Amino acid sequence: MNALTSPLREWFQIVSGAWDRFWFTPARPHALALIRILAGAMLLYTHLVWALDLTDFLGRDSWVNNRAALLLAQDEAGSTYAWSYLWYFTSPTLLWLLHLAALGVFFALTIGLWSRTMSVLACVITLAYCHRLGGALFGLDQINAMLAMYLMLGPCGAAYSVDRWLADRRGDAPQAATSIGTNIAIRLIQLHMCVIYLFGGIGKMRGELWWDGSAVWFAFANLEYQSVNMTWLVQWRWLIALLTHITVFWETFYCFLIWPKATRPICLAIAVGVHGGIGLCLGMPTFGILMVIANLAFVSPELVQGTVTAMARLLNYCRRGESVKTAATLSLPA
Repeated sequence: MNALTSPLREWFQIVSGAWDRFWFTPARPHALALIRILAGAMLLYTHLVWALDLTDFLGRDSWVNNRAALLLAQDEAGSTYAWSYLWYFTSPTLLWLLHLAALGVFFALTIGLWSRTMSVLACVITLAYCHRLGGALFGLDQINAMLAMYLMLGPCGAAYSVDRWLADRRGDAPQAATSIGTNIAIRLIQLHMCVIYLFGGIGKMRGELWWDGSAVWFAFANLEYQSVNMTWLVQWRWLIALLTHITVFWETFYCFLIWPKATRPICLAIAVGVHGGIGLCLGMPTFGILMVIANLAFVSPELVQGTVTAMARLLNYCRRGESVKTAATLSLPA
């Protein structure tokens, strides 16, 4: 029996050890903090856009009123697991006060002020707007909600934040300490991205246009989404077909190619190309930018920290250079 159970026990120990390392290895917070800044800024921007027609979206006589929004959130049995505090308010004054408070929360999250509290409030507020604005949502709103949910699970304000600056002034904690919570939040974003791309690739493979290589052409030729005229690509049909097949292959096998260090840079470069193309050519810049932000979960915190440090040194060097030039100019005789 020992000869039979010993290999099984060793295999279980290897698997459980890998599981523990994957989820519970303390990680540095720099990548999560960068995602907080960029995702928080996107949350602030997208909810600022609602303010352009706030009462038309949320008021008593809105395009989808509160009763209709509640019905949209219910299933066939009449029950719902969704909830939104916006269902209960129609007064323009109260709506504006609530909206301004939401914008304040997103701003505080972006700069990292009271990050743990603001991240929870940002998630609740984002979901409340999603549940209230049924029929007016896009993929951008879903990715916003995803990132807001995972930001509240980790110490997203442990670096590049007002919280970190205040803690350093008080001498409360070492600079940007590692934590298990950071790793869990990053891992959840990574796995969620893999699921999104996998099902996106499977969905594309069900369409004939992705098999015959013409899907990218029909996207570029669709005037409803066209922001940059790319129809000149019709002269290079082989390039259209190549872009089509690369896109569906990358999206389907993203969940396999993103983990090895050898293929990760290539996978991330294609992600920037695909989502950058969507943003520039198909009139969806916010969605394209947000997907690139979500892909930052696969960038190592050491690389983020090194890049930010190098940029800060370059900025300081430029400032010193300007100061020297100004001093030299002021010292010249009239």
